Amino acid sequence: MLDVRLQACFDLVGGEGIVCDVGTDHALLAAELIRSGKCERVVASDIKEGPLDSARRTVEKYDIADKVELVLSDGLAEVPLEGVSDVVIAGMGGETIADIIAAAIEKASENVRWVLQPMTKAEILRKRLYELGLEIVAENLVEDGDKLYTVIAAETSLTDSRLTEFETMYGFFDDEQLLTRKYRQRESERLIKIAESLEKSGKVSESVHYRALGRKMSDGADNVSVQAVVDFLDSVYPFASQEKWDNSGLLVENSYMECSTVLLSLDISGTAISEAADKCADLIISHHPVIFEPRRRITRSDPVFKLISEDIAAVCMHTNVDKSPFGTNGVILRRLRGCFELTDGVEELADGFGYIVELADEEKVGEVAEKVKAVFGCEVVRMSREAAVSPDRSVRKIAFCSGSGGSMLDDAISKNCELYITGDVKHDVWIEAENQGIMLLDCGHFHTENLVLEEIRYLLEKEFPQLDVEIAESSTDPCAYL
Repeated sequence: MLDVRLQACFDLVGGEGIVCDVGTDHALLAAELIRSGKCERVVASDIKEGPLDSARRTVEKYDIADKVELVLSDGLAEVPLEGVSDVVIAGMGGETIADIIAAAIEKASENVRWVLQPMTKAEILRKRLYELGLEIVAENLVEDGDKLYTVIAAETSLTDSRLTEFETMYGFFDDEQLLTRKYRQRESERLIKIAESLEKSGKVSESVHYRALGRKMSDGADNVSVQAVVDFLDSVYPFASQEKWDNSGLLVENSYMECSTVLLSLDISGTAISEAADKCADLIISHHPVIFEPRRRITRSDPVFKLISEDIAAVCMHTNVDKSPFGTNGVILRRLRGCFELTDGVEELADGFGYIVELADEEKVGEVAEKVKAVFGCEVVRMSREAAVSPDRSVRKIAFCSGSGGSMLDDAISKNCELYITGDVKHDVWIEAENQGIMLLDCGHFHTENLVLEEIRYLLEKEFPQLDVEIAESSTDPCAYL
């Protein structure tokens, strides 16, 4: 009586209490659950009266009206969940299923088993389940014609696990099953096609990312020695080039000195370490050093204590990344080239930090500010008063430096720049810019540096496609703006 998708849902139902069938349509699953004796009562819901009429006819046909309650409901909004042990949501998009669970999870028992069959976006559903405090305890594949469908069983998680982007795609199937290999090969081919399309459109970084995901879909993620990662990073961002006062390098080791999942973050904060632990990352790579000043004691709130407790290694790359063509300022330069028409000449700003560029044609400073706001993805841009009062004033020669580059204002002035773009500008620097007649844009320390993480991921995935490299969701601006 059941098609292969509903049969797979039926197989994952525990049936220890009341089963709720959301979006029941013809109530075929409800009827089979009762007739088989797998459960004694079913609540079958749907958002429309038409499907409920069809369900009513099925219930009457099998004479089970006393055991099946039909409810008109948007998701689980009107469904009583007392005594419900299983909730089945089948035949909807993964995002819709996740939204239904999110709206109802507070009123559901912690012991509920969620049996889910997404028609699309299974990767989004997997991710959302873990964000909602659930974990996937079983996942099966079924084949219907030329299509493969996944059926998921999720329960309340006993840990704080979260999934990386790759894990949301890879799923939790039995690796020995033929359909698993078929599914992952199809997904691998789909991702490779996306990579090829991105490459043709000139999006090299995104292309490498999808190619690496495609490779891992077919072959799985694999371990790489932490030292191999450090040696590669040293070849791109030489640690010897860091400033004397800096502390870049492998600052914290892990027990086995291997990694299969790597988290990239601008800072190694407590939140970033928690995310790394939740995603089972073995290594965090950050821009700002987690150890900078000498420590006389390490408290439990110290990120170093947390790294060691979670057995997570840490590589920090600070001024060596700022100076590299593939680092913060190199990324900004490429982003500006994609936003403005620049002349061929590029000049170094100061001692390996920052660059000076010239626009092919003069542009109004107000328009430049709007464009760089989009380049950095920042909510606000602080402007010198001259730039704010005279937004139509034209500029052509522009200097920029990532992070806190206020100390290099004099270099920009001495080289006759009309506009300087940086972050973390202090009061005295604003005054000096006003005195010297140079316009200044402060795009924030975070936003002028965080964009380098995508470049680091690109380089790592190109060199180590078997690594699961994730840009931290917690790598966000620590400031909020009213």
